[in-house]
Amino acid sequence: MTRSPDSVVVLDAKGLRALAHPLRVQLVDLLRKHGPSTATRLAERLGVNSGTASYHLRRLGAAGFVEEDTERGNARERWWRSVHRTTRLTDDGLSEREPEAVLAYMQSIAALYNLRTQQALNELQTMPQPWRGVLDLSGVPFRLTLEEARQLRADVTELFARYRRDGDEAPPDAVRVYLMTQVIPELDTPEEP
Repeated sequence: MTRSPDSVVVLDAKGLRALAHPLRVQLVDLLRKHGPSTATRLAERLGVNSGTASYHLRRLGAAGFVEEDTERGNARERWWRSVHRTTRLTDDGLSEREPEAVLAYMQSIAALYNLRTQQALNELQTMPQPWRGVLDLSGVPFRLTLEEARQLRADVTELFARYRRDGDEAPPDAVRVYLMTQVIPELDTPEEP
């Protein structure tokens, strides 16, 4: 696992195996989104018992994704915080070396994105009108070469970086917005006439 200065972690095999569980992905996501918390509070949000949340937080801690927030809590209450704000799977052969872990991790991410989308749709009617116009669920088919698909992914990543602001960098009137992309090759589709 390597860290970059802007708090991005690139997964290696050990980190991938540690995150290849849906609950762990959700725990890291909640700590990034809401800041430090306890296993009990996180368990309540996720609908699991605190022992389960605590176990998975310790596993994430051992892998370097979260750490104990020693400035909070007391002898009875342990607080955790995320160590970084972004996780990146660059692959570099991990798909061949750890195919089950890559699949489990990607399935966990897909489940998290689906959950996030469902929550937004459930709140659509109570969302302020101007923000309702921002919500978008679109799919755009392209016919690209492998190199064009790689360039599209790089361009989208570069675009994200221009808008990425968290914490102190964001203006006071900023609202958290998630932009989820999926580049999904459809290799078994019949050729169009």
